[in-house]
Amino acid sequence: MELIAVCKEIIIKCLGLKQGELFLVVTDDEKKKLAEALYQAGKALGAESMLFVMNDRLKSGEEPPKPVAAALVAADAAICITGHSMTHTQAKKMAVASGTRVATMPGISEDMFLEGAITADYAQVSRLTRDVTKRLDQGKQVVIEKDGHTLTFSIDGRQGVPSTGVYLHPSESGNLPSGEAFIAPVEGSAEGELLVDGSVVGVGCLTQPLLLTIEKGRLVRAEGQGSDQLLEILGDGLGRNVAEFGIGTNRWARLTGNVLEDEKVYGTVHIAFGSNMTFGGEVEAGVHIDCVFRSPNVTIDDDQLMEKGNIPFA
Repeated sequence: MELIAVCKEIIIKCLGLKQGELFLVVTDDEKKKLAEALYQAGKALGAESMLFVMNDRLKSGEEPPKPVAAALVAADAAICITGHSMTHTQAKKMAVASGTRVATMPGISEDMFLEGAITADYAQVSRLTRDVTKRLDQGKQVVIEKDGHTLTFSIDGRQGVPSTGVYLHPSESGNLPSGEAFIAPVEGSAEGELLVDGSVVGVGCLTQPLLLTIEKGRLVRAEGQGSDQLLEILGDGLGRNVAEFGIGTNRWARLTGNVLEDEKVYGTVHIAFGSNMTFGGEVEAGVHIDCVFRSPNVTIDDDQLMEKGNIPFA
């Protein structure tokens, strides 16, 4: 009952669910228990609450069955609570285009419903997220420096995406819990090295750094903890595309090894590989894997966005 009460508060605060709306919870076998609490919370709030259980996906970014995609389009509001992420799928993109308010909760644990990022002052998170997004919108060239390693890439002509954690209007969407601003780098533009010391999807929290070498927008080499797992998940094709550059904006978030929360931590940046077509890029790879690192220096067109993880205007 405590979990259902927490779910009711989350659904009201973050999705603004109203009595009589069509509320869909999409889940898999791994997250069915938590999804049931969200479904019951939706019913208690007077919504037409629906629970759709599918087989576990094999990797983040893999498309759900067609009936799930159709149900998402038909709903007024939806939560996708799954083991692997549906955030960067065509099914989610089509639902948002149809007007559905969508929150995705990939890999969330019961602890994350009660502690950390979900407890944030989302008005504060929203303000910072939108301020950072404006900097991304106005930028052309990004430089990331960390511990003697530098990565550069273009964001010229691309639009930033604010994931505020509050999705009250038609076609608003993002992760939950949330707090990040992100953008799709121009394909083929990324060059240099990236030192990852936070966490990697499929690997978890890192105790030793992972050095990534990127040429012409593709990951060409990985050395260190988790390198074999990362390369296996991404494969040799489009999965190695530099897909996303994101900045964490949630001071309540914790680095736990679960990327849903890790990439929201204030002071962290993440680079993802694989698909980015759902947020302004050109690549559909069937996989999307985030790599989180702490306290970098970031400049956009020679303007300091972060200094050792600190955002000067935060």
